[in-house]
Amino acid sequence: MTDRTATAPRPLAVDRAHAVRRIKRRMRVPLKHVLLIACALTMLYPVLWMVVSSLRPNSEIFRNAGLDLTHLQVENYTNGWNAYSEPFSHYMINSVIVVIGAIIGNLFSCSMAAYAFARLEFRAKRVWFATMLVTIMLPIHVIIVPQYVLFSELDWVNTFLPLIVPKFLATDAFFIFLMVQFIRGIPRELDEAAWIDGAGHARIFFNIILPLMVPALATTAIFTFIWTWNDFYSQLIYLTDPDMYTTPLALRAFVDQQTETDWGSAFAMSVVSLVPVFLVFLAGQRFLLRGIATTGGK
Repeated sequence: MTDRTATAPRPLAVDRAHAVRRIKRRMRVPLKHVLLIACALTMLYPVLWMVVSSLRPNSEIFRNAGLDLTHLQVENYTNGWNAYSEPFSHYMINSVIVVIGAIIGNLFSCSMAAYAFARLEFRAKRVWFATMLVTIMLPIHVIIVPQYVLFSELDWVNTFLPLIVPKFLATDAFFIFLMVQFIRGIPRELDEAAWIDGAGHARIFFNIILPLMVPALATTAIFTFIWTWNDFYSQLIYLTDPDMYTTPLALRAFVDQQTETDWGSAFAMSVVSLVPVFLVFLAGQRFLLRGIATTGGK
């Protein structure tokens, strides 16, 4: 007697469909990895070409678009380092001074402004916050002329003050917005408990809010470092004395319209100027990712 309740075998076409889907799922991950590697190599190629070109003679730099190195010329680094009256480290120190001032200013002013928008209640708070967000969309070319006139009247041109002092006045609205989003994610119960214990806004900010804002502060510091270190336009406007030049201005000085440009030395010093940015990003990568992830969803 046969068992009529036995399950009928599945059609062969169904088995083939399941096998095809399994193969597609298994192939999807390797294909994604191959695509990501190809995109990464495409984006890294200009940097790799610059590094290789910094070790080539000038006659071979623009004749070879590949990454092969036939003639090694390490002298490009020594020539570029001593190309001016001051060694290249002098201009990197100038950049470090501007960067440190900008980082301290942004961390100090933007964090307090963010605390005010996130925790305090005052008249026209929404209007001021919206006005602050609108300033993000203003290009620097709109405000550079009145700023230059103001700093010229203050006799600050050809000093580092125009590049540092505005940072202490919370002029970077992007970082204020980033910190506001982060503070809004901190439970208000912590503030209320501190109020019950008799703490004021200053103590709440410095003892409770600020220690919890480490990811947002680290993100602000990293972005400020990268943007200020690579800033060319503002530094070109305010710094006219070659002794006050920062790294971007010193790199521009390699390109001379009157004489032949020493591209090997220019690329060599470009590689040197990228090292601090790479090290800072590498050291603060986990804080950067954590800060962006925790502020984007709040």
